[in-house]
Amino acid sequence: MISRVDRSPVAQWWWTIDRWFLAAFLALMLLGVVLSFAASPAVAERIGLGSFHFVTRQIIFMIPAVIVMIGVSFLSPRMVRRLALAMLVCSLIAMVAVLFVGAEIKGSRRWLHIGTMSFQPSEYLKPAFVVICAWLFAERARSNVIPGNLFAMMLLGVVLALLVAQPDLGQSILVVATWGVMFFLAGLPWIWIAILGGLALTLGLGAYTSFDHVRGRIDRFLTGEGDTYQVDMGHEAMVRGGWFGQGPGEGSVKRILPDSHTDFVFAVAAEEFGLILCLVIAGLFAFVVLRGIAKASREHDDFSRFAIAGLVALFGFQSIINMGVNLQLLPTKGMTLPFISYGGSSLVAMAISMGMVLALSRRKPQQLSVLSGRGFGAQPLPAGE
Repeated sequence: MISRVDRSPVAQWWWTIDRWFLAAFLALMLLGVVLSFAASPAVAERIGLGSFHFVTRQIIFMIPAVIVMIGVSFLSPRMVRRLALAMLVCSLIAMVAVLFVGAEIKGSRRWLHIGTMSFQPSEYLKPAFVVICAWLFAERARSNVIPGNLFAMMLLGVVLALLVAQPDLGQSILVVATWGVMFFLAGLPWIWIAILGGLALTLGLGAYTSFDHVRGRIDRFLTGEGDTYQVDMGHEAMVRGGWFGQGPGEGSVKRILPDSHTDFVFAVAAEEFGLILCLVIAGLFAFVVLRGIAKASREHDDFSRFAIAGLVALFGFQSIINMGVNLQLLPTKGMTLPFISYGGSSLVAMAISMGMVLALSRRKPQQLSVLSGRGFGAQPLPAGE
C-alpha cells in the first residue's frame, strides 16, 4: 500500500485519483479482451487469418492504451489543454490528408496508412475537439473579451466539414450532440437552442437526400425492407442468448455475423453470456456517465466542468449508438463500443479521452486531506470522491 505520508508524484496521484473511474475503465478493457476471444476467431478464420489474430492484437493495443490513460491522468488541467491543442492540430492535418491519400473503404476515406500501421484520425480528433471547445466556453464565461462561443462554433463547422467530406455522418452526429451538451452547460440562450435544433434538422434532411447510404440505412430501419442481414443476425444472437447465454464458445450466430468483433460485439456478448452481462456492460457505461456528470457539477473551475461533462457525454453517446444499433433501436452505423470493440485507434483514443477525465476529476489541492501535518488544512474526503 502507498502511505499517505509519501509525497512522491505516484503517491499523490494515487490519493487524488478517482479510483472508481479507474476501476470501471479497466473493467471495460478486460471485458473487451474476454469478448474478443468470443467474437473474433470466427471472423479471423473467415478471412484466412489465425483464429486468435484479433485477440492478440486487442491485447497488444490494450497495453499502450492502459499506459497512455494512466500517463495522461497525471497531467494538470493546463497540461490537458496543451495536449488537446497539439492533438487537435495534428488531427486536423491528418483529416485533410486522409481526403487525398487515405484508403477508401466502403466508399469512405477515414484511414491513414503509415508503413504497416494504420489509424483513424477522427478518433483522436474527438477528445481534442471536446477539450478545446470546453476551454473556449470557459473563456467566454470568464470574460467577454474572448468570443469563445463564436470560436467554438467556427471550430465545430471546420470539424463537421472534414467529417462530412469523408463522409462519416455517424461521427458528425456524435460530435454535434456532444458539442450541444457543452454549449447547453455553458448557458446558451433558448433562442440558440431553437436555431441549432433547426440547423441540425436541416443538416439531417440534407444528409438523407444527398447520401445514398444514409438514405438506405434510414429506410431499412423504418421499413425493414432491403439488406438487413447483419442487423437481423445481431437481433437473432441476442434472442438466442436469453438471460444466461449459450455459454462461452457455444454461440452459433456469431459465426455468420460479419462485424461480430467490432460493431456487433454487444450481440455476441448477449448470445454467449446472456442479457445479464449486457446489463452489466450497460451499467458500467451508465456509471461512468452519471459519475462524470456528478463530478462536473461539483467542479468550481468552468473549464474542468465543461470538459469532464463533454468527455463523458462523448463516451455515453458512442456507447448508446452502438448498443442501440445492436438492439435495433437505431439505424445501422459503424461505431465501436468504447473499450470493448476491436480496434487500435478507437481503444487508444478512448484511453486518452478517459485519461483526461481522470486528470481533470482529480481532487484539487483545496480538497486534499492533511498529510502528516503538512497538508493543505482541508478535511479528508472519502477515497474516490
